[in-house]
Amino acid sequence: MPKPIMFLRALALPVAALIAVVAGGPAQARPEPKAPPQFVALHDVDPTIIQEIRYITPHNFTGAPVDGYRKPMCILTRPAAQALHRVQSGLLHRGYSLKVYDCYRPQRAVNDFVAWAKDLADQRMKAEFYPLVDKTRLFADGYIAEKSGHSRGSTMDLTVVRLPARPTRPYQPGEPLHACYGPQDQRFPDNSIDMGTGFDCFDTLAHTLDPRIQGVQLANRLLLKDAMEAQGFTNLPEEWWHYTLNGEPFPDTYFDFPIDRRSLSS
Repeated sequence: MPKPIMFLRALALPVAALIAVVAGGPAQARPEPKAPPQFVALHDVDPTIIQEIRYITPHNFTGAPVDGYRKPMCILTRPAAQALHRVQSGLLHRGYSLKVYDCYRPQRAVNDFVAWAKDLADQRMKAEFYPLVDKTRLFADGYIAEKSGHSRGSTMDLTVVRLPARPTRPYQPGEPLHACYGPQDQRFPDNSIDMGTGFDCFDTLAHTLDPRIQGVQLANRLLLKDAMEAQGFTNLPEEWWHYTLNGEPFPDTYFDFPIDRRSLSS
């Protein structure tokens, strides 16, 4: 039995410290999960691919940086990164470059999306990313789910940029928002070629082969689609920017290591 004074002092301690008192030593922090050795930084495989990782910034549909994004970097399985390198090699010869918005996505980030979607009072980015969609419909309409193929490491969101690439100005929180499906000169500026909508646009116009998309916009979507499919990727028909490697190495595993160089084994 502990002495009364020691017991009362222990009650005043935070939970972590109380555990340490009982255990007789310092509380151990839970180690962060690490990526399997099959994961690599895309920059190490192809440093020419432009990276504009949106979820580490507030310019996304939640309006805030997303949990798990600690560095603005693209992490993928090695086969996905190597296939993306082959796509890039072909586009460079034509005067274009790939630009990735998102690659591997930890499960904690997906959980962050789910929590945001359930908070119906948070509508701060509605005017840009989901102007015509009621937030109560995000799960039923398939825009938000509790699991994402991105967490398996072989899915990425990307676009095409004409070279030489001009910089994209940073988003300023609180600035006026413009609908993601508007004409290119009225949307938030992006150095991507005109794909008909902005990235992460919750609207049927973002469906890759929506019949309303014609002319240059359709040609641009097909430029990306044909280049990606030629190297073994499959497009998600509801999102022109979303591709997954066929025969991905982890088809049933959803990882949760943070996006950081320290998560990688090499």
